Amino acid sequence: MTRGTRLAEANMMAPRLAAGGFSRWTVVLADYWTLTKPEVNFLILITTFAGFYLASPASHWRILLLFNTIVGTMLVASGTGTLNQYFERCFDSQMRRTARRPLPAGRINPSRALWFGVVLSVAGGLYLAVLVNFLASLLALLTLSTYLLLYTPLKRKTPLCTLVGALPGAAPPLIGWAGASGSLSAEAWVLYAILFLWQFPHFMAIAWMYREDYARAGYRTLPLGERQGRFMAWQTIVFSLALIPVSLGPALLHRAGLVYFVGVFVLSSGFFYYAARLAFCRTNTTARRLLFASIVYLPLIFALMMCAKT
Repeated sequence: MTRGTRLAEANMMAPRLAAGGFSRWTVVLADYWTLTKPEVNFLILITTFAGFYLASPASHWRILLLFNTIVGTMLVASGTGTLNQYFERCFDSQMRRTARRPLPAGRINPSRALWFGVVLSVAGGLYLAVLVNFLASLLALLTLSTYLLLYTPLKRKTPLCTLVGALPGAAPPLIGWAGASGSLSAEAWVLYAILFLWQFPHFMAIAWMYREDYARAGYRTLPLGERQGRFMAWQTIVFSLALIPVSLGPALLHRAGLVYFVGVFVLSSGFFYYAARLAFCRTNTTARRLLFASIVYLPLIFALMMCAKT
């Protein structure tokens, strides 16, 4: 083989090697993105934005402050999701729906994931403290610590973990509200209550669909034996029913008009219908329909609130 031939072959191989390197980096970046739980962060983004918008004076809309609030909250939320997957990596490997995640599948080194989560969390907390306000930063870091130090370990000890997890899980609209106003009012806690109650039927649908998977990994999201059906049913029914008057709160307190009242009543009643279907017809199909209904319900209910703002 001549020197010219070897150079020609090397030139032909270079684009392939470059393409292969680019492909590997794409996979790595996608895995780190997966660690942050983007599907959860999407709902966090919506509810944080809603809290900020509803707390902002109509005559004084601050785009830069909104941007900083969203970015800081998303950094902390991404760090929380990453650290949660780090702590649960051994258990995730025992579940079909999580076994292919980057950590249990071995595609990311656990120590790197740990540092990635710590850096995101600290950066988010500092970002909020410096560029937004201390209250927003405090709420975000309290959410992180409660989720990781209380809810995460309790998932393997008691079905009441859902109650504990719903406390930090409902914090995003409070962070948004604090970001805009620097304080929390009664209206902010109405948003918190809606998100708090919404989480129970939402998570019960997931817990029922993957009850065998959770049991295999040792998670106590539902009681053992025959009680699990009753437990799931009452949590689904009671909290979805409670959502109806709570979500109507702004209209009942004369903070929103008739359009809001009718829209929220229809949405909440429809959500309750799917919750009742699961409670009385305990199948994976009814659980999947409730899960879908919950994902549709939450953005629409907050959108109606923003549209009703005067």
